[in-house]
Amino acid sequence: MSQIQEISPQEVENMIEKNEKLTVIDVREDEEVAQGMVPTAKHIPLGQIPSEVDQLPKDQSYVMICRSGRRSMNAAEFMKEKGFQDVKNMEGGMLKWNGELVF
Repeated sequence: MSQIQEISPQEVENMIEKNEKLTVIDVREDEEVAQGMVPTAKHIPLGQIPSEVDQLPKDQSYVMICRSGRRSMNAAEFMKEKGFQDVKNMEGGMLKWNGELVF
């Protein structure tokens, strides 16, 4: 099993506030995303990750998000296998997110 680093929702929020170079990818389904997303997040449903990752630059930092952290961990592991170096998983997913939401 690959070692994907987990990052707390608070750390993700701090990185976004500091405008750090970071791409947040939300892998939840459309109806879940309709309830609010992390600011700056890009929505790519988990089922579309295999076809979409080829368009993403491999030299960026990514944080994967889902509802609880399980699907995003799968997506992070997939991206790691595809050669992405800096991929983290947001621990606890949106269930643990206390920051601002965008709709």
